[in-house]
Amino acid sequence: MRICLVLEGCYPYVNGGVSTWMHQYITEMPEHEFVLWVIAAKAEDRDKFVYQLPSNVVEIHQVFLDDALRLKGTGVMDHAFTPEEIHALEELISSGKPDWDLLFSMYQVQRINPMSYLKSEAFLRAFEESLEKHYPYIAYADAFHSTRSRLLPVLYLLSTEVPKADCYHAICTGYGGLLASLGAYLYQKPLLLTEHGIYTREREEEIIGAQWVGKAFKQQWIQFFYMLSVLIYSRAYRVTSLYRGAMQMQIDMGAAAEKCSVIANGISYEKFCHIPRKEEDGMVDIGAVVRFAPIKDIKTMIYAFYELSTRMEHVRLHILGGVDDQEYADECLALIEQLHLQDKILVPGRVNVVEYFAKLDFTLLTSLSEGQPLSVLESFAAGLPVVTTDVGSCSELILGIPPDTFGRAGYFVPPMQREKLADAMEILASSREVRLSMGKIGQMRACTYFQYHTMLSKYRDLYKEVEELGRNRL
Repeated sequence: MRICLVLEGCYPYVNGGVSTWMHQYITEMPEHEFVLWVIAAKAEDRDKFVYQLPSNVVEIHQVFLDDALRLKGTGVMDHAFTPEEIHALEELISSGKPDWDLLFSMYQVQRINPMSYLKSEAFLRAFEESLEKHYPYIAYADAFHSTRSRLLPVLYLLSTEVPKADCYHAICTGYGGLLASLGAYLYQKPLLLTEHGIYTREREEEIIGAQWVGKAFKQQWIQFFYMLSVLIYSRAYRVTSLYRGAMQMQIDMGAAAEKCSVIANGISYEKFCHIPRKEEDGMVDIGAVVRFAPIKDIKTMIYAFYELSTRMEHVRLHILGGVDDQEYADECLALIEQLHLQDKILVPGRVNVVEYFAKLDFTLLTSLSEGQPLSVLESFAAGLPVVTTDVGSCSELILGIPPDTFGRAGYFVPPMQREKLADAMEILASSREVRLSMGKIGQMRACTYFQYHTMLSKYRDLYKEVEELGRNRL
């Protein structure tokens, strides 16, 4: 089967949990051909892949959002919009409930030029009606630029070339979900959605704290991403997530419960389970398999470790991972120096974690948002307990959920709580017996519930179901 995977902001341009998962996923399914339809922010990243694409990747279509800024109009808009088309565009402008089939047709079949529309009288009329209805007391220019910046990427994506496939499988909602929905509509093929994190909730958190969105427009931007999630939730044949809490969020946001299921992450257990435990050497070594990115909250990690180091002398932290945000990484390294922790915090960068786990006593994750982190599952498989923040499925991983009765495999605390993180680390750092006991529990949990072959088998079954659906449509 020819499967179009639609990705946004990850594989194959950057390293990370989702990218690693995606690369292994494709590699382990040689019976299928994969078309990658990938969205990235900047055209300067074209072909700058950090992965060597597997041989069963037969095409890659790259779409860059900043290319939308270079769109040119075709002169005066000469399209005579029907009342239905006007209503669909008005709903899109207000982040309401547009007729997506009509919009897909307008930009793929009728080939309306996005920039010509945004410069047309038709757009100005629709914008002014929306402004009067939603923002009667907001400066015209501010509302105009905010609205255009929301619409331009969508109209650009609606007009992009659509690769052909037997199935469209989006790995997020948002812009990726939009493209997958477009492909499924245009070629009348099944649509699947797999979310590692709940994209819309992540964008909501980002927008609330963002400086680039004016306070008056934050709710409109949030509603915009909810609109995009409803699009694919309503059209997908199957919607999968990594854990029960995420599935419930998908249902709450509009996915039909009968479409939804959980397919937990899986790791190559055999690769990690034979790693020997570190012998006592007078030091307690804590590892953080994490890239330098604000969402990983490494600054709180550093502060929490500083607090721990004031309580216990013989502790070390190893930050193992690459750099997503160089400015943030520089700030973190400067903080390490400011706190005089250069001898206690080691930053070797990307390493072979299988080899490095033998040097560690437990691991640490301080993220502000996660789905079902592979670093936690790999730590468990290696027999290492974990301290995490209570995000995504981390609490479920630490404690287990029925029918899992193995017990506690570490600790979780609220995000950004440096003292509570230090408290949890201190418990594990104080007792080798506790570390070994919890590490064994984590290892049993990984072996029983999070094996890679189990996960892959479930996705293969999903593709078989879709393939049968396609045959029945013929």
